[in-house]
Amino acid sequence: MGVRVLVILLVFLLGESIGDAATNPYDFSAIKGLMSDWQNTPPNWVGIDPCGNGWDGIGCKNSRITSITLSSMGLTGSLPGDIGQLSELQILDLSYNKGLTGSLPLQIGNLVKLTNLLLVGCGLYGPIPDSIGSLQNLVFLSLNSNGFSGLIPPTVGNLSRLYWLDLADNQLTGSIPVSSGSNPGLDMLLHTKHFHFGQNRLSGTIPSQLFSSEMHLIHVLFDNNQLTGSIPSTLGLVQSLEVVRFDTNFLSSAVPGNLNNLTSVQELLLSNNRLTGPFPNLAGMNALNYLDLSNNSFDATDFPAWIPTVQSLTTLTLEHTQVQGVLPVILFSIFSLQSVVLKNNNLNGTLDIGTSRSNQLQLIDLQTNLIDSFKHSTGVYSVVVILVDNPVCQETGAAGQSYCTVPQTNTSSYSTPPNSCIPAVCNSNQTSSPNCKCSHPYTGTLVFRAPSFSGLGNLTYFEKLASSMMISFQSYQLPVDSISLSDPRKDSYNYLKLNLAVFPSGGVRFNWTGINSIGFVLSNQTYKPSQLFGPFYFLGDQYMNFDVPTTSKKSSNIGVIIGAAAGGFVLLLLLALVGVYAFRQKKRAEKATEQSNPFVNWDPNKSDGSIPQLKGARWFSLQELKKYTNNFSDANEIGSGGYGKVYRGTLPTGNFVAIKRAQQGSMQGGVEFKNEIELLSRVHHKNLVSLVGFCLEQGEKLLVYEFLPNGTLKDSLSGKSGIRMDWARRLKVAIGAARGLAYLHELANPPIIHRDIKSTNILLDDHLNAKVADFGLSKPMGDGERGHVTTQVKGTMGYLDPEYYMTQQLTEKSDVYSFGVLMLELLTARRPIERGRYIVREVRVLINKDKDLYNLQGILDPAIGLGTSLKGLERFVELAMRCAEESGADRPTMGEVVKEIENIMVFAGLNPKAESATTSASYEEASKGYATHPYRNEDFFEYSGGFPPSRIEPQ
Repeated sequence: MGVRVLVILLVFLLGESIGDAATNPYDFSAIKGLMSDWQNTPPNWVGIDPCGNGWDGIGCKNSRITSITLSSMGLTGSLPGDIGQLSELQILDLSYNKGLTGSLPLQIGNLVKLTNLLLVGCGLYGPIPDSIGSLQNLVFLSLNSNGFSGLIPPTVGNLSRLYWLDLADNQLTGSIPVSSGSNPGLDMLLHTKHFHFGQNRLSGTIPSQLFSSEMHLIHVLFDNNQLTGSIPSTLGLVQSLEVVRFDTNFLSSAVPGNLNNLTSVQELLLSNNRLTGPFPNLAGMNALNYLDLSNNSFDATDFPAWIPTVQSLTTLTLEHTQVQGVLPVILFSIFSLQSVVLKNNNLNGTLDIGTSRSNQLQLIDLQTNLIDSFKHSTGVYSVVVILVDNPVCQETGAAGQSYCTVPQTNTSSYSTPPNSCIPAVCNSNQTSSPNCKCSHPYTGTLVFRAPSFSGLGNLTYFEKLASSMMISFQSYQLPVDSISLSDPRKDSYNYLKLNLAVFPSGGVRFNWTGINSIGFVLSNQTYKPSQLFGPFYFLGDQYMNFDVPTTSKKSSNIGVIIGAAAGGFVLLLLLALVGVYAFRQKKRAEKATEQSNPFVNWDPNKSDGSIPQLKGARWFSLQELKKYTNNFSDANEIGSGGYGKVYRGTLPTGNFVAIKRAQQGSMQGGVEFKNEIELLSRVHHKNLVSLVGFCLEQGEKLLVYEFLPNGTLKDSLSGKSGIRMDWARRLKVAIGAARGLAYLHELANPPIIHRDIKSTNILLDDHLNAKVADFGLSKPMGDGERGHVTTQVKGTMGYLDPEYYMTQQLTEKSDVYSFGVLMLELLTARRPIERGRYIVREVRVLINKDKDLYNLQGILDPAIGLGTSLKGLERFVELAMRCAEESGADRPTMGEVVKEIENIMVFAGLNPKAESATTSASYEEASKGYATHPYRNEDFFEYSGGFPPSRIEPQ
């Protein structure tokens, strides 16, 4: 301890004389505590300045350690209480270090700024401390695949910002905690979307209080536990659910009838319980892909007539459920159906699989039933049919029929094929990648907890998965050359597993930063697979970075001791020089600030804003921008509004930019100017407009954006741009804008509310991809503001959320309302308020679900393609009206909006992942000119408080 204190003193006093230290001394002391307990720390963890010297896996801000990401490092040891000293820590990811053992220290609760606690696949054990409930800012809590035991801490219910809760694959026992009086419980997690508790030893009944209509859950996984009692009917109130697993417990009683209301559920597994009563009617679950009710004790019943009506089914498993009668031939014509497993029942008569059966159908397993004949087309049929232990297989000559034998289990030997090349011959330490390069891949196992398909023979699934992962890695600029998936198989928990190998680019091995980055993308669920695969987790292997020397911890400690001794020797001398040193450091800091911060001379009083906190935006001089725009000539003017004018500029590289120049007395003052710079310099997404740079000089305020040649969405809807906006293009614009907003709400840190979503702020690039623009009114949600922030009302008339206007409480749902109005504008090409008519009210009055196009033909934009097939339009209208509900609590989140628009596009025969087409003649013509432009704003009218809005909501 004495050495530790002396180290802190040395960091304070030696400063520049020892490596120009930048790290806060208390943070460095905490890191030294971790190092004393860990083996196999990164080789560059030497010296006393983790922040200044760029230690692998350590992220810093203003000399404070804010993140530790060390996945797959091969760390061994325990997690000491020193971790609690890192008071500014926001991200802790130590996943995939199996040698990291011991208990989770109580001091973890001191990390009150922690947003991501990721300890997946370690060797931790013991109880999860109650202090975890102190982490009020926690968004991701992943402790799965460890050895934690004891009860689920009720204090988890205090984590009101929690999005992802994963305690699966541990040894947790006891009952599911719910709130009582002042005691918290899981029922308080109204905004959490993921409850992952499978593969534990939880017991007792499922409290009815656990679920409510106020919750936003999409995944509820309690499979493979020891739960008893009935399934609570309150489960049917959680309309957002998509995956439900309660299989392999001891549940009894009847299945609640109101589960039929869960119209978004895609996977429902209730098998291997003791459920009784009538066979459940789930006809309302029209999104259902995977249904498994096997091994329960339902009342004997004829094969349910509602099952063939669920046209989304891929997998039907009803083994040992006492169904009887004849299987209807229409069952096998479900287009998506892949497997039917109805073993150990009382089905009888003739099995007729028909001639119009699904071409995806792979397996029909009817072992141990009463089938007495099999009708099928002559010749070879591709479906595997198993009728062993049925009367049909006891007839003369039946022994030679393939359907009277149980085939050997066919495990897929799939492996990502080479990419049009010949695999390289590599040494024993390396592997040939799909691009036929020898390297050391990062490997592990992908585990999907509820895939929506059953057949492993459809290799297209795995090819698409590999492609989406590669696209995700590239979007985060990770050093990945290629990835390989292999050996798909189902385990005893009905989980899908695949081996993953990630190959490095630019060399034969990853550095530690690359490994930590890839590991974090997977442990933090940053990579999102398609709904086809459902919720997943990853178990990474230790990465063996060959040829990288290890660092002796003993020599490192000796170095610290020697340095401490030397520091003690000169301590008295340094005390005498402290005054001089402090003065010199102050002057040096002031000089560095002046050189690095172009806003150092900003006058907050004159510009209505404080100095922006810059994160990478380029500073342009006024002289440069004059040169790029030919001294802001009229010929280069491409837009104007209340803020000033927009000019097209040409950079020395030949690339175009759009330069927004504020005029004196403009509506966009210093606060908005600063706000837009700060926000756009730290958020990056393909559906957000990019900020190239800015200029603040000689009283001028200028913003430099990427140039988008195809104008605003309003221009296209009004016909000014000459672009034909048919139904497909409107859907693609909607999904692009929705994804940009969802990123701001759910992935930006802190979350951002745009506050001014409208058609003039949706820009179209050269491929007609939508980008959200104009962040002058945007509001970041700071600490403690996750629910709402009380602020002056700002926005644009017609799009403004009436609840926000009435209460002045701004939430993400305010943007959702504006987006709902935008969706109606996409349908009608009308302004939100036009000739005294409010579009939301007008649609609500006209809507009639019993008529074609919901009775909206009279107000739909004719250019949308009236008279052609407008598949999904009714669902689009319903979604828009949900977004425009008067109460924010009744509106979906933007993440949910994205998913629904993707579903609508699939229903309409479109690929929601594809880029927009650029083939129409009108588009070709429009793309050649600059008459219209995304920054033109002829109806600039923002509401900033101070006067009553006109027709702000339906009367």
